[in-house]
Parts: sequence; structure tokens; C-alpha cells
Amino acid sequence: MGFGIDQLLTIALIVFLLIPAPLFIVLHFITKWKQSREISGGDEEMLEDLWTLSQRLEQRLESLETILDSELPDWRRKL
Repeated sequence: MGFGIDQLLTIALIVFLLIPAPLFIVLHFITKWKQSREISGGDEEMLEDLWTLSQRLEQRLESLETILDSELPDWRRKL
């Protein structure tokens, strides 16, 4: 009932493929998933720029509506 070196290597390989390898793969992808959820510094800066731009555009729109309200009071009904 002795095992040869080839049989021991085969058993060790099978055990490795069944237990540590899938665990390593799962933990690897969990780590990658958590890293991808975080926002990078460049993305945060771009988000801040977009927020500032949207605020400026909203102020412009309000100014244009105010001008149109004073110049053409019925302009909203004509749309």
C-alpha cells in the first residue's frame, strides 16, 4: 500500500486544485472588485469640475429665464 512519488504529486495537485486555488481566485477577485469601487483622485477632480460647471449652467439658465420673463412675459405659454 505504498505510494510512489508520482501518485503523491498527483494527490497533492488535486488537493491544491480543490481547496487553495479556488479560494485564492475568489479572494483575488473580491480585492479587485473593492478596488474598482473606490473613486480615484483624477475621477474625484473631474466630478468636482462637472459639479461646478453644472452650477454655472444652472445660474445662466436662471438668468436667461429672468430676462425672458421681463422681456416676453408670455414666452413660457408659447412653448
